[in-house]
Amino acid sequence: MAASRVIVKIGTSSLTDERGVIDEGAIGKISDEVAALRGAGYDVVVVSSGAVAAGVAALGLAERPTDVQTLQAISAAGQPRLMRSWDTALGRHGLVPAQALLVPQDFVDRRQYLHARRTLTRLLEIGAVPIINENDAIASDEIRYGDNDRLGALLAHNLAASLLVLLTDLDGLFTADPRIDATASLVTSVRVDDPLLSIAAGRGGSGRGSGGMASKLEAARIASWSGVPTVIANAARPGVLAGAVAGEPVGTRFEARRRKLGARKLWIAFAARVAGAVRVDDGARRALVERKTSLLPAGVTGVEGSFGEGDTVSVVGPDGTAFAKGMVFVESAQLRKVAGLRTSDLPDGMVHEVIHRDDLVMLP
Repeated sequence: MAASRVIVKIGTSSLTDERGVIDEGAIGKISDEVAALRGAGYDVVVVSSGAVAAGVAALGLAERPTDVQTLQAISAAGQPRLMRSWDTALGRHGLVPAQALLVPQDFVDRRQYLHARRTLTRLLEIGAVPIINENDAIASDEIRYGDNDRLGALLAHNLAASLLVLLTDLDGLFTADPRIDATASLVTSVRVDDPLLSIAAGRGGSGRGSGGMASKLEAARIASWSGVPTVIANAARPGVLAGAVAGEPVGTRFEARRRKLGARKLWIAFAARVAGAVRVDDGARRALVERKTSLLPAGVTGVEGSFGEGDTVSVVGPDGTAFAKGMVFVESAQLRKVAGLRTSDLPDGMVHEVIHRDDLVMLP
C-alpha cells in the first residue's frame, strides 16, 4: 500500500531574511523535519517559494521589483540558488531533492495532469523528495498560479495527499491581523461549513513573497473540496510537521469535505483568473442549477468584460448574483452578437454551447 502523502508548502518569508537572502537555518530545520517524516513512512512533497527573493539578493538589487517581466527574469537567477540550499540540507540526511517546475496548464490539460502525477509519483517511489515551484520564468501573467499556496493545494489533489501543510511566519489563522490588533485570537479549527472561511484576511505579507493569509484560505478551500485537510502553522515552531501529521494543535486545521470536485472543476472554481461575466435569464439559471445542463446562447442576456475561448467567467443570474463559474467556448465579441438566439438561429459552424456542463461549476 502506498505511503501517506504530505504536501508541505513553505513561503518566502519563512525561507529568507529581511534582505531576501536565503536563510540556510530555516531550510535546514524544515529538511530535518521532512527527513523525520520520511523515516516514519510518509511520502513528502515540498512546495518551496523563495526563488524571486533569492534572485533579488543574488543580483544585489536594493528592493524587490514590481513589474512581472523583471520578476520572472530574477526568478531564473534565484531558483538554482534555492535548490542548492535544499540539496545541501536534505543531503545531510541522505535524501536527494528533485526539482519540478510547474505551470497551470499542467492542471488544466488532462494529459499534462496525469503526466505530472506519474512523474511525481515515480520520484517518490525511487526515494527522491520533489521540490516544487511555479515556473515563474516562463509563465505568462495571464495564466499563472500567482502564489504557491494554490499550487500546493492543487498538488494535494493531484497526488491524493492525506494532508496539506502551509507553513508561514504566523501561528495560523487569526480573527484579525495579530501584528496590528492586540485582541486578535488564534482560530484552531475550521469546519467545512464554518463562516470563518469568509474572513477578509489580508493579502499583504512580509513584502518578500506573493501570498498572504487570503491566499492560504483559498488554498485551504481548494484542498477541502479535494477531500484533503489543511493545517496553517508557523514554520519556526519546533516539530511543526510531526505535530500537524499527528493532529496536534500546532496551528489552524481545516476539515476536508466528503464531496470532492475533479481537477478541472477545481481549477475553474478556485484557481483560474475570472476574465469576465455572462448574465443569464431565470430560465437558464434554473436549467443550470436544477437540471445540470450546458449554457446555450438563448439563455444569455448580457456579456461583461473581454474574454477568449477557454477563459473562465462568472455566470450571473437576474438578481446580479454570481452563482456559477465556467470555461467558455465562445469569445466575448461573438457571444454579444448571438446572445438570446435559439440554437437553430446560430451562424453555421458555431459551437452550440457557451459553457459545456462538464466545464461548469456551481459556486459553493
